[in-house]
Amino acid sequence: MSILGLKKKQPKTFKVKVITMDAEMEFSCEVKWKGKDLFDLVCRTVGLRETWFFGLRYTVKDTYAWLKPEKRVLDQEVPKDSPITFHFLAKFFPEKVEEELVQEITQHLFFLQVKKQILDEEIFCSPEASVLLASYAVQAKYGDYDPNFHKPGFLAQDELLPKRVLMQYQMTADMWEEKITAWYAEHRGIARDEAEMEYLKIAQDLEMYGVSYFAITQNKRDTDLLLGVDAQGLHIYSPNSKLNPNKSFPWSGIRNISYSEKEFTIKPLDKKKDVFKFYSSQLRVNKLILQLCIGNHDLFMRRRKVDSIEVQQMKAQAKEEKARKKMERQILAREKQMREEAERAKEEMERRLFQLQDEARLANEALLRSEETADLLAEKAQIAEEEAKLLAHKAAEAEQERQRLEVTAMKSKEEKRLMEQKMREAEQLAVKLVEQSERRLKEADHLKQDLTEAKDAERRAKQKLLEITKTTYPLIAAYSTPPAPPAPPEAIDCTYESTSTRLDFKDSDMKRLSMEIERERLEYMEKSKHLQDQLKELKTEIESLKLEEQQQQAGLYNLRSEARGYIPEPPVYIPHSNRNSAYMSQMAFFEEV
Repeated sequence: MSILGLKKKQPKTFKVKVITMDAEMEFSCEVKWKGKDLFDLVCRTVGLRETWFFGLRYTVKDTYAWLKPEKRVLDQEVPKDSPITFHFLAKFFPEKVEEELVQEITQHLFFLQVKKQILDEEIFCSPEASVLLASYAVQAKYGDYDPNFHKPGFLAQDELLPKRVLMQYQMTADMWEEKITAWYAEHRGIARDEAEMEYLKIAQDLEMYGVSYFAITQNKRDTDLLLGVDAQGLHIYSPNSKLNPNKSFPWSGIRNISYSEKEFTIKPLDKKKDVFKFYSSQLRVNKLILQLCIGNHDLFMRRRKVDSIEVQQMKAQAKEEKARKKMERQILAREKQMREEAERAKEEMERRLFQLQDEARLANEALLRSEETADLLAEKAQIAEEEAKLLAHKAAEAEQERQRLEVTAMKSKEEKRLMEQKMREAEQLAVKLVEQSERRLKEADHLKQDLTEAKDAERRAKQKLLEITKTTYPLIAAYSTPPAPPAPPEAIDCTYESTSTRLDFKDSDMKRLSMEIERERLEYMEKSKHLQDQLKELKTEIESLKLEEQQQQAGLYNLRSEARGYIPEPPVYIPHSNRNSAYMSQMAFFEEV
């Protein structure tokens, strides 16, 4: 076995992994392949024809570099990993995206890369612009807004705003989603490629869009500066401000850019202006700056020339493709509209069907209820007929009772008339008795007065007689008659008795008169008591007759009410007070007497 046979065979291929903005691809490359071979393979795989904007970027220590197309892949400072990882990214940015980006895939790749740079805060964006850009990103991803499908919270898993914007305002995720959805709802009818183009048109106006920044110094002792390279030219920034450049050199105003180790020299086209020099400490960074300057300048000059045949063909094809897609979108929109109208008509028919079914069900239920109601009404009619018969029978009985009560009422009226007549006679009698009692009272008063006068006269007479007897009787006995023998006691008593008889004559008359007066008074009292008893009996009979009359009237009224089908309240009897007022006053006066 020879020494050459012991040597390990060199592999003829190597593995490469290419990461695009939306996919990862692995290729098996030949050792002799140059950077252009691998780049063309990736572009063919992706379907990209606008290759001048893109490149394959790889990481070298603490910086990055772009794969050179004219050198072999393995001869460059690529990582020694297997597979070797490259990122397929936009290396150069257009000045006007709407005019320069022709293919849809080119627009899509730019959209994804710019969106990532904004979210990673490599490109500064204000909160208002961030919300608007997020709404176009949602339109590109989800299509037209549908409130029935896009419920609250459907953007919870999407990264749409930079963290700086989220931290700047004290707003919840739901509040941000509400703001984005409000703009998103206004983009209805915009296709995905149109939404992505609108996103890029807004993003290209941002200050940091398409700018590659590098740390430089103007001389070896000065403070650090930043160099910005973009499609417009070169810009010098302060380290703390990447938005507003301190000095700018447009490509149209640069005559030459020279590079010698760490020193760069920018010669303006106007020879009167000073030459600008700056320094960069890293060789790889210097090569990268020079590479970006050359590429951006070439594209700048290319934009100002007539498009090549390939570009013209691409634009024509893109225009046709856009017209075709527009037509397809219109057709799709019409079909979608027709489908929506058909769905609405179907929903309307289904709703109408359900409505008719409900109406039929309600009609059946109403029919059943009407049948039940008819049966119930028939039963009620039968019951009503029976009640009518019963009421007719009751009415007949009530009529008979009414006639009986009318007869009774007539009798009671006659009895009432008789009682009223008796009451009038009693009243007249009471009046006579009152007059007689008044007359008797007057006579009694006269008799009492005469009696009093007689008693006074008797008393005076007795007084005078006693006085006369005491003064005259002894004298007459002494001078008129001689002394006689003493008479017997019986004779003296007789004489005195005869005198006292004459003196007491008037007393016996007075006593007799008093006895007669007392007797008449007793007779009068008996008559009065008897008359009072009669009046009380008459009053009791009148009250009983009134009560019977009231009960008869109430019974007659109830019978009439039952005959009419209702039972009202019984009538209230009101006595005729005016009719009996004279009688009551006379009775009160008589009772006092």
